[in-house]
Amino acid sequence: MSGESPRTARNETPLERADRNFAELLQELRVTQTGVQILFAFLLTLAFTPRFTSLDSYQRGLYVVTLLLSVIAAALLTAPAALHRTLFQQGAKIRIVAVSSRLARIGLAVLALALTCSVSLVVDVVHGRPEGLAAGAFTLAVCAGLWGLLPHLVRRRLGERPPPERPPESRTRVRSPGPSRGGRSTRSCRPRRSGSRTGGHRTRRRASG
Repeated sequence: MSGESPRTARNETPLERADRNFAELLQELRVTQTGVQILFAFLLTLAFTPRFTSLDSYQRGLYVVTLLLSVIAAALLTAPAALHRTLFQQGAKIRIVAVSSRLARIGLAVLALALTCSVSLVVDVVHGRPEGLAAGAFTLAVCAGLWGLLPHLVRRRLGERPPPERPPESRTRVRSPGPSRGGRSTRSCRPRRSGSRTGGHRTRRRASG
């Protein structure tokens, strides 16, 4: 229903809730894994470009750090799938969801550092060291604001609101016809006729008279 609050408790068992939470987590990981794959592919091809040999020691060190951060982020974001496959049909679905959620949070933090270092490296090569540091700081601030501060503010805003009232359960009441004084039903199942029997006999007698 459109008027129903989204925070209303669902009628589901703990295992059903774990299945739903894990499915939602996998959908979120698909989005983040795409960004990690693109970043990792970019870093792998960057080492084989002709200009890579002209990088100084700082830029090469930053490149190695960025590459390692992207590998760690990819490993953390794919760990829930490996965890689920290893503990499949072991009765540990609720625990899998809890551990996978923590791994996803850590993976997002590492991914933010990898994006920061990659942007700083590219801008450093193109424009210079101060511009590269500024671009890296801006990237880190954007990721921290959207991935960390924004969810915290939304959670705090929801905590200040009073909990929504749970909609009353719909109950179907079956009304049975109550008994009359004589023990019979107050309503007759037979359809009523337009005229009674006595009235019919009277009209016939008048017509014959």
